Amino acid sequence: MKKLLSNLTFQVLIAIVLGVVVGLYFKGFAPTAQLISKTFISMITMLIAPIIFFTIVLGIAGMRDMKKVGRVGGKALLYFEIVTTFALIIGVTVANIIKPGDGFVTHNIADTTKLAVYQKAAAEMHWGDFIAHIVPGNVFDAFARGDILQILFFAVLFGFGLSRMGEAGQPLISFFDKLSKVFFNIMHIIMKVAPIGAFGGMAYTIGTYGLSTLKPLAMLMGSVYITMFLFVFVVLNIICYLFKFSLWQYLKFIREEILIVLGTSSSESALPSMMEKLEKFGCSKSVVGLVVPTGYSFNLDGTTIYLSMSVIFLAQVFHIPLSLGQQLTIIGILMVTSKGAAGVTGSGFIVLTSTLAAIKVIPVEGVAILLGVDRFMSEARAITNVIGNGVATIVIAKSEGEFHAPSPQTIAE
Repeated sequence: MKKLLSNLTFQVLIAIVLGVVVGLYFKGFAPTAQLISKTFISMITMLIAPIIFFTIVLGIAGMRDMKKVGRVGGKALLYFEIVTTFALIIGVTVANIIKPGDGFVTHNIADTTKLAVYQKAAAEMHWGDFIAHIVPGNVFDAFARGDILQILFFAVLFGFGLSRMGEAGQPLISFFDKLSKVFFNIMHIIMKVAPIGAFGGMAYTIGTYGLSTLKPLAMLMGSVYITMFLFVFVVLNIICYLFKFSLWQYLKFIREEILIVLGTSSSESALPSMMEKLEKFGCSKSVVGLVVPTGYSFNLDGTTIYLSMSVIFLAQVFHIPLSLGQQLTIIGILMVTSKGAAGVTGSGFIVLTSTLAAIKVIPVEGVAILLGVDRFMSEARAITNVIGNGVATIVIAKSEGEFHAPSPQTIAE
C-alpha cells in the first residue's frame, strides 16, 4: 500500500479525481486552482529553454558525422509532414461523417471581449513572416521569451560551431553535459509536485466552466476524442508495427507523462521528462535531442486534428457547404498554419482564428462558440501531441540504427 501511495502515477490520478470533485462542489476555489495550475506550468516552462538548448547542442556536438545530423533532421521533417497530413485528413473525414455542427443554435455568440483579444492577436500574425521569425534578432531575448523555434535555430548553429572545434571543444561539451544534468535534477524535484499542478488544473476547469457547458458541444468533443483515439491506435499503431515496437509497451512506459499532460492540459509540462524517458526506452541521446524539440513545433498531431475538425464544425454550425476542393484548400492552409501553433500565445485557438481569417469562408467570430470547451479539448490534443512525438523519435532512432531495446526491468519501472 505504501508503495502505491508513493507512486507518481497513482498520485496524479487521485489528484485529477479530487480536482473534478472540488471543481464541482467548491466553485469559489477556481481562481486559487488556476493560480496553482499556472504556477506548476511556469515551473516546468522555466526549464524548457535551457534543457532544449543543452540537449540539442550536446546531441549535435556528440555526432562526429555532420552529414548524419542533416539526415536525421531531414527524416524527422519528412516524417512530421506525412503524419500530420494523415491527422488532418482523418479529422476532416470524421467531422464530415459525424457532422457535429448540424443543428447547433447560433443565437448567442458570447464572450465577445475575450474573443476580440484572440482576433487581434490573430490579425497581427503574418504567416509569410513565419520563416523570418525563426531567426532570432537577439538570442538572449529569445531565451527570455521562451521562443522555442528561435532557441532551436540557435542551438543547432551552436552545436555545429562547437563540433567544429574538435578536441578543443571537449571541455565545453563536458561542462554543458554537467549543466544539463543539473537542469534534469531540478526537473525531478518539480515532478514531485506534479499531482498538485494536476489538481489545480482540473479544479479550475470544472469550477469555471462546469459539466453543463459540455452538453451543447458534446458531439464535437466526442468527435475530437474519437478521432484522436483512431489516430493513436490505428495510424500510430500501424507505424509502430512497421518499425517493430509495441505501442502498448511505449504508452505504459510514458503513463506518468500522459497523466501529467491530462491534468495540466499542457504538452510542454511533460517535455523534459519525455526526453529522459525516450532515452531510457532505447533512443540515443543525439536523436532525442534533435527530434523531440523539433517535433514540439512541427509535429503537432493533436493540434492539427483539432484545427481541421473545428473548421468543419463551424462550417456546419453556420450552414456553409464546403466543396471537396475547398476542404482540400483548408487542409493545405492548415498544413502551414498548424506548424506555428507551438510558438504562438494562445496556441491552437489563435491559429484557428488566423486560419478562418485566411480562408475568408467562415465567420471568424464563430470561434467564440468554442471558447467554453476549448480547455477540455486541449487535453486531448496535448496528449496526442506527446504520444506522437515519442513515436516519431523512436521511428527516427530505429531508422538510424540508434535504438537499443530497453530491458524488461527498465520497462517495468
